[in-house]
Amino acid sequence: MSGVKRTINIGLLEDDPPKPGEWVLIHVGFALSKIDEAEAAAALEFLESIGKAYEDEMAALLESRIE
Repeated sequence: MSGVKRTINIGLLEDDPPKPGEWVLIHVGFALSKIDEAEAAAALEFLESIGKAYEDEMAALLESRIE
């Protein structure tokens, strides 16, 4: 994802292992479930929004003055 390659454990999906090109939901190195492309896009958008909110909060903190 985003140019980062990692080894992922797919043992939880051993009954229906993912094939190249399929999307999977990954958490802490484990593929938890297969998801469709729309769900993958929604998850990515959500994660990007969390990062944006954090960046905005840090920028506001750096600009503030506590007296």
